[in-house]
Amino acid sequence: MNKSRNSRDTGRLGYLQTLYGEADAAELESGIESLIAKFALEVATSGKPKRLTESDVALITYGDTLNESNTPPLRVLHRFHREYLAGIFDLIHILPFHPFSSDDGFSVIDYKAIREDLGDWKDVESLSKDCRIMADAVINHMSSQSRWFKEYLAGNPEFADFFIDYDPDEDLSAVVRPRTSPLLSCYKDASGRDRHIWTTFSADQVDLNFRNPSVLLAVIDVLFFLISKGATLLRLDAVTFLWKKPGTACANLEGTHALIKIMRSAVSELREDVVAITETNVPHRENVAYFGNGYDEAHMVYNFALPPLIAHSLIQGDGRHLSQWANGLSLPSDEVCFFNFSASHDGVGVRPVEEILNADELQHLVDATLAAKGKVSSRTMSDGKQRPYELNCTFLDLVARAGEPESVTVSRFVAAQAIVLAMPGVPAIYIQSLLGTRNDIDLMEETGRARSINRSKHEYSTIEGKLADKNGLESKIFTALTRLIRIRREQAAFNPYAAFKVIDLGDSIFALLRGGKADGQQVLSIINLSGNNVDVQIAPDLAGIDLLTNKPVPEGKHTLPAYAVRWLSS
Repeated sequence: MNKSRNSRDTGRLGYLQTLYGEADAAELESGIESLIAKFALEVATSGKPKRLTESDVALITYGDTLNESNTPPLRVLHRFHREYLAGIFDLIHILPFHPFSSDDGFSVIDYKAIREDLGDWKDVESLSKDCRIMADAVINHMSSQSRWFKEYLAGNPEFADFFIDYDPDEDLSAVVRPRTSPLLSCYKDASGRDRHIWTTFSADQVDLNFRNPSVLLAVIDVLFFLISKGATLLRLDAVTFLWKKPGTACANLEGTHALIKIMRSAVSELREDVVAITETNVPHRENVAYFGNGYDEAHMVYNFALPPLIAHSLIQGDGRHLSQWANGLSLPSDEVCFFNFSASHDGVGVRPVEEILNADELQHLVDATLAAKGKVSSRTMSDGKQRPYELNCTFLDLVARAGEPESVTVSRFVAAQAIVLAMPGVPAIYIQSLLGTRNDIDLMEETGRARSINRSKHEYSTIEGKLADKNGLESKIFTALTRLIRIRREQAAFNPYAAFKVIDLGDSIFALLRGGKADGQQVLSIINLSGNNVDVQIAPDLAGIDLLTNKPVPEGKHTLPAYAVRWLSS
């Protein structure tokens, strides 16, 4: 971000040359510069800070999670923000809001349209005046019902090679698969010829061919369009699979990293405060590689190992894996950070911890999911066998235990979110977690999709009633989480880029020291992961005022109740 425009452009041209050769690269660079000139007239300069701060906490939601008769859902979301979330969430991630044909929005028909049943672009732009908007850029694939794909099948030369037609007799067994569906799906073109199209996720989600320079330019045009409509954070969906090279895993290839660097360079040149976030549900080591050198690739990376590690720690009452992993976290510069969460619209991915948890520990997570009446989604390995890929369950039900007092369920769940809020980076809370939603078995059975279990829709009046009932589970969770967030937003030690260090206070305790002299404040987050009282020894340099109770916690031995959270400021 501090680099000059010229050095940024030189880097971009180099990556373009690597992928496309000198002639096409020069033409592409000219095309990108033309798009920048075009959209520069439409993109307003933000009055908000260019650097993320401790006050940035994200809400993850679908545009139609909240509904009210005769009101577009995007306006209902804006109302919810004004009435309940102002001063708490300054950042809202609205999951795909385009017309789609499957996968709850992740099979986009038209990148430049908003679903009519949600509202219109004016609703997005209006919301963007009250908070920062994160938009999904679903750019690995798009709908088979899209105009782009229809034009491709029709033989329109403008869309030639926009998608990947591959010989089904070739060996593709090395390709990493996130699903059990066939990799190639057969479509007939206008001449009646069979086209075996590369479909990483489903037959309806046809992969874009980034080896075609025109595809990259079209995608950058889409990114610029989203920015022009108010998005200042771009979630680059499923980018693991962007660049294909048969004979390889076709995942996390150097070509993919080069594409992300090109996109980051382009959006940063258009508007310097735009944040590019990569969504790569892969083992942690591969995931953090998307930071690049700290200046040239993703600004933020989803911290995918965090959700399963939090779940494991609270289910087992043992934080050793969580602490060891967190202690090993590092960032390549002070201009990048993690995007932390425990739950999202998807389930809890377990691929990121395949190199951290052993087979028995992973099975414990599977067992907990099934005990909560959730589902376990699998992927196909190169040997044809299936391996758990994702736990489909609300995070609340994943860590809850049947028959326990409600107060224990609430305390354990709040402890889970307190871990998210204390981690280095920007924290995100899924709306179903904020509202205390339980597994939606009926919706899952209605749609036949496992992920629907965590994608409930709510009537606004119903939510109003539940949040007004101070004795209800939903109100207790909402009140506890919003209180934690309000306190967090005032602490410099929780700046996304502030220092962090794991403190060993015992196996059942997750203790994380945030900040220091350079940050103007130091906060020790202490969380009891077990259902038992645990004694901890507070060193002199860690003693302070508990921000959550406003009581002093001096050095010496202290007893933490089950699932207790303490934030000691010194």
